[in-house]
Amino acid sequence: MNRRLLLSAVAAASVLAITGCAGPYTVSADVSSYGNWPADRKPGTYAFDRLPSQQQSEEAAKRQEILENAAKAALEKAGFKPAADAKSADVLVTLGARVTAYDPVPWDDPLWWRWRGRLLSPRYGYAPGWGRFGWRQDPFFDRRYDRAVAVLMRDRASGEALFETHASNEGFTAGGESTISTLFDAALAEFPKVEPKSHRVSVQAIR
Repeated sequence: MNRRLLLSAVAAASVLAITGCAGPYTVSADVSSYGNWPADRKPGTYAFDRLPSQQQSEEAAKRQEILENAAKAALEKAGFKPAADAKSADVLVTLGARVTAYDPVPWDDPLWWRWRGRLLSPRYGYAPGWGRFGWRQDPFFDRRYDRAVAVLMRDRASGEALFETHASNEGFTAGGESTISTLFDAALAEFPKVEPKSHRVSVQAIR
């Protein structure tokens, strides 16, 4: 199969994958959690608490509002209900998120853990274009994105931190609000269980 046919086959397979994946699908994330949520304490009402850096400008406030909207469903699945205002809430919830892009480099090697290399690479003899490596000339050149969210719950009355959780995964796109929302689902899927060691959690999402 020549190069043009190979690329056409890949493109066709991508279209089939997109059109054939409507409906529920499974998303996995690496999750770790910390804290000391009381065994006899039930989920109650919550209100979002923004750090000074999360409200220093109108743009920062809008970003935080998007995060809060993405986390609401996950909090409700965990048993929490929104409070009328922050002063009456049982817990205050602080949110964070980040998306980091990584470009593969000519010396990517699949022997290393979590390899981000390309299907065709100098390691396997494909090297047209830029020098001997053909880096960005490679049709299978891709960028990987690490997506991560964090949730911190504090008792409103005492200010004590009760529960903290982090969830992350990676993919070929930065994702959007639905991706962040699914990561919040994974982060709170095991609440109030605490497991500091990073482990895989799978949740259902809707495409």
